[in-house]
Amino acid sequence: MRPDVQQVTDTTYLVHGHDTNWVILKDGDAVTLVDTGYPGDRQGVLDSLAQVGSSPEAVAAVLITHAHNDHVGSAEHLRATYGTPVYLHPFEVPHARREFLQQATIGDVVRNAWRPGVVPWAVHVIRVGGTEHNPVTAPEPFPAEGPLDLPGRPVPVHTPGHTDGHCVYHLPDSGIVISGDALISGHATSRVKGPQLLHDFFHHDRARVIGSLDLIAALDGDTLLPGHGPVHRGAVGAAAELARERAA
Repeated sequence: MRPDVQQVTDTTYLVHGHDTNWVILKDGDAVTLVDTGYPGDRQGVLDSLAQVGSSPEAVAAVLITHAHNDHVGSAEHLRATYGTPVYLHPFEVPHARREFLQQATIGDVVRNAWRPGVVPWAVHVIRVGGTEHNPVTAPEPFPAEGPLDLPGRPVPVHTPGHTDGHCVYHLPDSGIVISGDALISGHATSRVKGPQLLHDFFHHDRARVIGSLDLIAALDGDTLLPGHGPVHRGAVGAAAELARERAA
């Protein structure tokens, strides 16, 4: 599958893979890669870098919103092959190493199989490596607080709930929030379009997911780049509030 690379600004790209997204932040030839799709998206990740005029050797770092397989799919490959550092919130580092796993279980999926789209989604997840044991063997916590000294100068913002160490990344200069799974705009298991939360069974702690919407709403931005779904343009605060209303 050829990835769908969408240019959002002169230096920012949202890439749609197998029902999940990753983001490329570019500074000359160097890039920051935010998330890496499923294990089955590896060629798509490499192709997307080439499409924006970069390469895996030029990836300064991989930033992970959270350590589910649809976001860390190629992180270990890039780390082991090219020496690319993989950064996460400190709470998410042991999750990436697979010391524990905070994600929907097979039982959760079975109990929610009545929902439209869940069964086809589950079959797809298996096909693209979503159930593989896929740890990042040497993930690292963020090297500093505040803006990271990486292409795009992303600012990590801890938004727990989906997992304990979930982070969104704020790009203040361009008004962009890379929201991972804390706030999405579509999903294969949802008939809703626009800002929303994933179904409850996907979250480790739903109450904290709701609380993290306040943190997202406080960020200055007018463009949302979610982990699932299309680009959403409009005030990020309004998007977070709409997701809260829909969750209620």
